[in-house]
Amino acid sequence: MKILNLITAMMVAVTMAFTAYADEPKDKVKAGFIYVGPTGDHGWTYRHDIGRQDVEKHFGDRVETTYVESVAAGPDAERVMRQMALQGVDIIFATSFGYMDGMLRVAKEFPNIKFEHATGYKTAPNMANYGLKLYQARHVQGVIAGMMTKNNHICYVAAFPIPEVIREINTYYLGAKSMNPDVKISIVWVNTWYDPGKESDAARAMLSQGCDIIAQHTDSPAPLQTAEGMGYHGFGQASDQINFAPKAQLTATIDNWSPYYIAKVQAVLDGTWETGTYFGDISECDYTGCAVGMAPFTNMPDHVKAKAEEIKAAITAGTYHAFTGPIYDNQGNLQIAEGEIADRAHLDSMAYYVEGIVGKVPQ
Repeated sequence: MKILNLITAMMVAVTMAFTAYADEPKDKVKAGFIYVGPTGDHGWTYRHDIGRQDVEKHFGDRVETTYVESVAAGPDAERVMRQMALQGVDIIFATSFGYMDGMLRVAKEFPNIKFEHATGYKTAPNMANYGLKLYQARHVQGVIAGMMTKNNHICYVAAFPIPEVIREINTYYLGAKSMNPDVKISIVWVNTWYDPGKESDAARAMLSQGCDIIAQHTDSPAPLQTAEGMGYHGFGQASDQINFAPKAQLTATIDNWSPYYIAKVQAVLDGTWETGTYFGDISECDYTGCAVGMAPFTNMPDHVKAKAEEIKAAITAGTYHAFTGPIYDNQGNLQIAEGEIADRAHLDSMAYYVEGIVGKVPQ
């Protein structure tokens, strides 16, 4: 496993040229974080807040952090960004796709403040974006699901039809199909990031209709807990959720934002902050863990665990890429040519289901 220090880990995976600001070093930095859900969701926002806490631990009294949780995209998010800017923060991290355009507008109003947007694709001279290749871990989950399903029927609780979610559905299905060509997938869109009741209802409905392995791209452990209660298996989301479902969880994706947050706060302290884009890879690891982590493989036969370890190792080594062509969408259109690997632009604009998934992506 490749061990990278904090700043190198962030810089190695940068995928576009950076534009540097000639800033003066600072003795202390104030960093603001804006969260789409509660810090106690035990998933997406929880892991971002772990990153914030690691910033505080790393820098001690050289940094002050502040955060606002459960902020809806739109006018509310822009209001919170402006309030933080007026309160003297040096850098703002906004941790949801829906904040992108609002952050772009606010960044123009405050050119001396650094803005960082998670999971988007737009930048500005004082606004960077960052994300993680979470689809890498999701593909491994798909491999496990394809081998574990007894009914050849897996299912997925999805939040919103944005490229990040769509590509993870696709990579999950591709992983499952690579092990089990007869597998089918059901998908329910709940149109929320965090609503344990809706998430649980969606999981229960699909599990009651023959699905026996569930995955999710929402922010609470509710779907996994539902699987536990009904005697099925599933995967944790964004965080190791084994404590919520000790018999159901097969593994979990673990989002690790700490290296990036530490590196960018360090850059503000040093006067070297740069705009650009970052896409953290499963191979990037340091003392806080890997950028894209995975919980231990549990509740599965040894041969399934061995295959999961094999695929994970190949992805980490860069010898296996889930989105390698030929890949067709479910309308028969060639989306990725034979031998080609999907680039960041393709992944960030993905709006189709791959061949084999029944239905249309909601508009």
